Amino acid sequence: MAAMKILIVDDEPAISETLAYALRSDGFTTESCTLGAEALALLGRGDHDLVVLDVGLPDISGFDVCRSLRRQSDIPVLFLTARSDEVDRIVGLELGGDDYVAKPFSPREVVSRIRAILRRLRPEPRLAAPAPAPAGRFTVDADGQRIAYHGQWLGLTRYEYLLLALLLDRPGRILSRTQIMENVWQDGGESLERTVDTHIKTLRGKLRALHPDEDVILTHRGLGYSVAAG
Repeated sequence: MAAMKILIVDDEPAISETLAYALRSDGFTTESCTLGAEALALLGRGDHDLVVLDVGLPDISGFDVCRSLRRQSDIPVLFLTARSDEVDRIVGLELGGDDYVAKPFSPREVVSRIRAILRRLRPEPRLAAPAPAPAGRFTVDADGQRIAYHGQWLGLTRYEYLLLALLLDRPGRILSRTQIMENVWQDGGESLERTVDTHIKTLRGKLRALHPDEDVILTHRGLGYSVAAG
């Protein structure tokens, strides 16, 4: 990951410079800007590997930047915010954010989270070319943290992967929202159950985009969710 380029979008120079220094010290290259419109223009070049995006920008919100960005790009997004509001966190994840950090934060923690996102979405190449996804309904590659559906690798966020892998590990078993949050979200006690529903919805959308007539994630009203066995 030494050559990976990170765009930092934050209007507070102290934060932007501190984070840029930590990233460069860890082998990344960085570029910074302070406005959402400028960020969209820079990201339009397509030469960044991840964007660290402040929610409270002077011109347009980081959420609006992400919403526009998702119309043309799947680049990983790590949100920064001065607030730890649950609603903000959920909105960011609903828009396609890959992770969320509240200020004040440790620059080293942010760098660690960035590395985790990049490892998950872009596994380091192996000596041999990776084999195509085998046929079958689902294939879980735990090392690469990815899941194939009918032979096609899904583009999943961190929590989408963890949630689907959890359900697939227990086919036919109903898991409550509380059980899912305890197993998937490390800070589950600080999250809302709506987070689970949101991620189930996005997972269903990605699965149905490949096979519209197949519904494998089942809702059990008042109980929770399961993956159809077989």
